Amino acid sequence: MTDDDILAELGFDLTPKKVRARTPREERIIAGFEDIVRFHDEHGRVPQHGEGRDIFERLYAVRLDRLRAQAECRELLADMDVHGLLDGATVTDAIDDLDDNALLAELGIESDASNDITQLRNVRSNADRQAAEEVASAKRCEDFATFRPLFDQVQVDLDVGVRTTRPFVRDLGMSKADIKQGEFFVVGGQLAYVAEVGEPIEAPNGETDARLRVVYSNGTENDLLLRSLQRALYKDEGGRRITEPTAGPLFDSAVKTEIEPDHLPTGTLYVLRSRSTHPTIAAHRDLIHKIGITGGSVEARIANASNDATYLLDDVDVIATYKLFDINRPRLEALIHRVLETVRFDIEIPDRFGKLVRPREWFLVPLPIIDQIVERIMDGTLANVSYDPKTAALVPT
Repeated sequence: MTDDDILAELGFDLTPKKVRARTPREERIIAGFEDIVRFHDEHGRVPQHGEGRDIFERLYAVRLDRLRAQAECRELLADMDVHGLLDGATVTDAIDDLDDNALLAELGIESDASNDITQLRNVRSNADRQAAEEVASAKRCEDFATFRPLFDQVQVDLDVGVRTTRPFVRDLGMSKADIKQGEFFVVGGQLAYVAEVGEPIEAPNGETDARLRVVYSNGTENDLLLRSLQRALYKDEGGRRITEPTAGPLFDSAVKTEIEPDHLPTGTLYVLRSRSTHPTIAAHRDLIHKIGITGGSVEARIANASNDATYLLDDVDVIATYKLFDINRPRLEALIHRVLETVRFDIEIPDRFGKLVRPREWFLVPLPIIDQIVERIMDGTLANVSYDPKTAALVPT
């Protein structure tokens, strides 16, 4: 028995197969698919669409969609499709021609037919295409412990309304390059702190740029160009600029009449002193103060004080008022009361119907300390202190 007989016995067909000549179009389809297979072998995945992708990957992705959409192409390439690349989702429009110029045109890129596809026209600059990638290429911040308190404070400021966030847009009346050292932003879902701004450099387009050190709230950092951070913020729908605590003003004196149009009045912080003849109150009148916030008129708020247990059932004197702008009233009031929790004036008095009540907004605190509290609200440091009655001072928490 010859070798051919043995192979035939095992089911191998030894009849020479006729090799059909390929048309130029079929050869082009096969060559194009081989590029896609090589991409898969190198990267372990199919090529994908997206403006942030390499132009060749985008071209392969469009080409693969075209091949999947045409039955004759799937049949032609079936033996080569060892990775099952043609089994994915298909596009709805079947295109007869698969030349690279047509694919580039679909990507919105003009190509000169006399040149290789590597010679592209009207392609976004490297800076534009890599801005998001540069922001994303963060590394571990070795000295993050230095910056953690800054992020914690900013988060507290945002929670109580001392700081606010504003969309990072071009029409805020600011310079395009208005990113400064010490500022906070929200980009990619993270708080970002501009820790350092390098010396100005001239960008290829003639504009001024600079290298930044940006630290993120997740403990990473990167060194990126100022304009790369700008582009990332412009393109991020959630990109925000975080205001400074004094950007406002958040507070202003009661005598100021001009209000900047960009800052909306949100209420008044007031300090009251009771005229009550109650022995305990009378003995500590200069020390007992009510601190509250109202969205309306203070005068209207206290008009019925003598009949309201909240005001100790007697008339009151207005000691000080501060206008509030762009701030969350309930959160700020809660923060102030937390700072003074240790000296809350605990008194129980009967209301008009004889029911005992405990007013909660009166505190045994001297007026100079209240002035310090207001100053700390303005500079954004109130959340880090509490009042110590032993030393009659605000101390770090």
